[in-house]
Order: sequence, then C-alpha cells, then structure tokens
Amino acid sequence: MVILIADSGSTKSDWVAIDESGNEIKSFSTIGFNPYFHSEDLVVEELTKSEEAISIAQIVNKVFFYGAGSSSKDLCAVIENGLSRVFINAEVIVGHDLDGAAYSTWSGEKAITCILGTGSNSCMFDGQKVYEEVPSLAYILGDEGSGSWFGKKLLQAYFYKQLPQEIHDDFYSEFGYTVNDVNRLVYKEPNPNVFLASFMKFISKHKDSELIKSWLLDGFGVFLDAHVKCFDGYKEMPVHFIGSVAYHFQDILREACEIRDIKIGNTIRKPIDGLAKYHLECIL
Repeated sequence: MVILIADSGSTKSDWVAIDESGNEIKSFSTIGFNPYFHSEDLVVEELTKSEEAISIAQIVNKVFFYGAGSSSKDLCAVIENGLSRVFINAEVIVGHDLDGAAYSTWSGEKAITCILGTGSNSCMFDGQKVYEEVPSLAYILGDEGSGSWFGKKLLQAYFYKQLPQEIHDDFYSEFGYTVNDVNRLVYKEPNPNVFLASFMKFISKHKDSELIKSWLLDGFGVFLDAHVKCFDGYKEMPVHFIGSVAYHFQDILREACEIRDIKIGNTIRKPIDGLAKYHLECIL
C-alpha cells in the first residue's frame, strides 16, 4: 500500500508518499491549495506539472490531505475532486489544516496546537477529537499574528510614513510599490493573503527595530488572547506552534507566551514528518 500525505498552507504544500512500513517513497512540494482561492481544475493543473506527483499517481492507494480553507464539506469537495482526478486509484480524505496540525504535534497528552504561517488558527486535541473554540476569520477579519497580518502592518506603516527612515528607504529600494500597485495586488489579483505574507522576510531583516519588535510582540499577544486563552485550562496544557512565522520568530513568540503564563510545547516549521508518524501509528 502507498499512502500519500499532504500538509497544505495557503502558500505551499508539502507531500510525502510512504509505504505501510513507513518507508519514504517520494517527497515533494507544490503551491498551497486553498479552496477559498483555488478551483478543482487548478489543483489538477498544478499537480500534473509536478513530475514527482505524476510519477506516483497510478500507485497511490490513499491520500490524506490537510489544508488551509478546507473547513466545510463543500470546500473539502473542491480539493477532493481535484485530487481524485490525479490519483485515480486512491481513496482521498481531505481535512482541515487544524486537524493536520493537531495530529502532527500529538505526543500522547491533551494539548493546544496553533498555526502561525500565512494565516493563523488554533485547536485543542485530546487524542480523539479536534476542538476549535473560536473560528478563523481569515486574512481580512482575522489571522492575528500571521504573515498576512504583519504584512498589512508593514504596508500601512510604509504608506502612512510611520516607518523609521532607514526601513522606509530600504522598503522603497527593495520593492518600490506605489499605492496603486498594492491596491491592485491586494484587491484585484489572486492570493492576496500570500502577497501580504511575502513581506515576512523583509520584517525578519528588521526585527531588531523597536517598532517591528513591538508589532511582533503585540501581534502574537493578540493571537494568544483570542486563540489560546479561549480554551479552558490553557495554562495547564502544552501549547504547540507550527508554521514559518512561529518558527522564525519563536524568541518573540516565547516572550509573548511568558507574559501570559502559557507553556510552550513544540515549535516546528513543517508538520509533514509528524503527520506521517501519526498516520502510521494511529490511523492505518
């Protein structure tokens, strides 16, 4: 039996194919598939561009896909239908990225797991069921502490002329965006959340600035107040974090957690390895 497991954010999907003994057959990456922004046809189009995906398409027996935006039956169906057209001999199971996050960090005890990447979200997992206490409101109304959230902060400060001069000049030198450019990219082009999150490399470059550090500390605090403190007994459980923002800014994230007596568990960039282990031990 060949099992294909995918962890997909809005920016990138990580894939690993394993046999039932856990031996890796193939690993690869594609763009992220989010049914809010992507169609069934696009899923097929992008996967058929991947030589790695096509090389195993005929032999995969099961696909477990966990993705951002796959939060309802109708939304999951968009991804499921696309995957079924590529992996024609496979049973396809599509779940929310929160489920994948919870499974990937499972260590045998009840815990809260948070996603801090392009977007943000949280859940609690007791080994049987994944609980979501408050919803994700996505990049316009929510996604506190995420790449898209901080990207908005940076763009606002740049155009409102609130950045320190050296950071303002560096932004202009690196990007040169006008207000019209940004309005078009945010309001008229596909994947505006990914565009906003793309500024995290620039933010990381200047994270020692007092202003940038204050944004990071405040943003993580807003996330923790809304998405961790909502769980009863949150101080007694480990809180795991996954995603590029959590991983690369974990020093400031840890500071925000310490202020709130939140006990950090694991902080990992990619959950795909933990997902493979969980499926071998708990699902198959």
